[in-house]
Order: sequence, then C-alpha cells, then structure tokens
Amino acid sequence: MLVAGFPADAFGTNCYVVAAAPGEQCVVVDPGIGVLDRLDALLAEHRLHPAAVLLTHGHLDHTFSVAPVCGARGIIAYVHPGDREMLADPAKGLSADLTSLFGGRLPYTEPEDVAELTDGATLALAGLEITVDHAPGHTGGSVLFRLPAAGSPWEAEQLCLSGDVLFAGSIGRTDLPGGSMPTMISSLRDKILPLADDTVVLPGHGPATTIGRERATNPYLIEVAGGDGARPAAPARGL
Repeated sequence: MLVAGFPADAFGTNCYVVAAAPGEQCVVVDPGIGVLDRLDALLAEHRLHPAAVLLTHGHLDHTFSVAPVCGARGIIAYVHPGDREMLADPAKGLSADLTSLFGGRLPYTEPEDVAELTDGATLALAGLEITVDHAPGHTGGSVLFRLPAAGSPWEAEQLCLSGDVLFAGSIGRTDLPGGSMPTMISSLRDKILPLADDTVVLPGHGPATTIGRERATNPYLIEVAGGDGARPAAPARGL
C-alpha cells in the first residue's frame, strides 16, 4: 500500500493520496486550497492515476480544488449528503467572519459529478476497500474513511482518515454552521472509541497519531470515556 500526503498552504489542511501500490490507480482525499501543483508532483512521483476524490466533509479548506482535480480526469467526487450543499455553496459551512474573510476572492467551482456517501458503506475504488463511517459533529456530513493497513508503512491493522473529527490531541471545532458538540460527543463515543488502539489516524490537520495514543492522552476522548481530568476548552482547530 502507498499512502502519501502534504499540508496545504492555507489552513494546513492535509491532502492525501492512497493506492494499492505505486504505478496504480489511487484515491485523492481532501484536495484543499492551492494544492494542485504539489498534488500533480506527488502523483507523478509515484506514477499514480486518480480514480476518485473522497471528501471527509464539505468545508472549503478540504474541497476547494475538487472540481479541477475531478474535471481534469473525468472522475467522481464522493461526499456525504449532509454536506452536499456546501459543494454548491461553500458559504453555507462558514461563519459570517470567514465568509467576509474570503469575500469571493477564491474562485470556487462546483464539481460536475458527485456521488453521495452512506454510513457503513464499503467503496471498492482503485483496488482498495474503504469503509465509510458517518461521524457528524464538526459538520452534519463529516465522515471517517477506514481501510486495511496491510502493506502500509505502519504496523497496524487499520488506517482511519479522520478529517476534522479527530486530531492528535484535539478534535474539530463545532461552532460553525452544521456543527454540534453533543453530536460530536456521540460520534467520538460511537465511531472513534470502538476502534482498535493500533489504528493509525491520518487527520485533516496536523500529524498522524493512533487511537491508543488519543485514548490515553486526548482530553476530549478521556472526557467522553468518563475519565478523570479537567474539562477541555472548546475546540478551535480547522477552518
């Protein structure tokens, strides 16, 4: 298995490519703002051919380049229906301050071919079997993508591309439109905590981690699990 990625210049959003092997088809996960040149270089380096784009959620810092990536190759973008409207109008997922910040200066285009993700579905793409877990809270349509880690650089059974649900040491913010802390807590309890400790987590921002590490040290997971410790502050990471 080949897993590679890099942070976008804007917001440090991680863009990933995942393939069964170099020289094969791949999926592109969360192509954000200003990533096209670096993504093309990464694809060329590993001789990869994108078969689809997977979106962990609909925020602009994760979706901005989806139309050019898909359009140049005639491939489909996958997103949960809870965030589908953000692909047509990114402002629906932004606060008034963020909408004012962008102020139409980023020329966004909606992708032409979009497929909707469903909770528990298994996608057979690029020689991979990818399980979709709906994990709302950061947005209404946030998802996790899980797949077997055999042949990956990590000694683990499973990889989890967590988007802005779970970070190393933190979780995604819940104060933007569609966000909900009670819903996030449910997702952490029902979708994150049941994962095996050796599951490698590739988050939407920041470094990779493992479920075991987060279970032991992440204050939000400790609180959800009913552990001791001070109540964590409201999360503020991500868009």
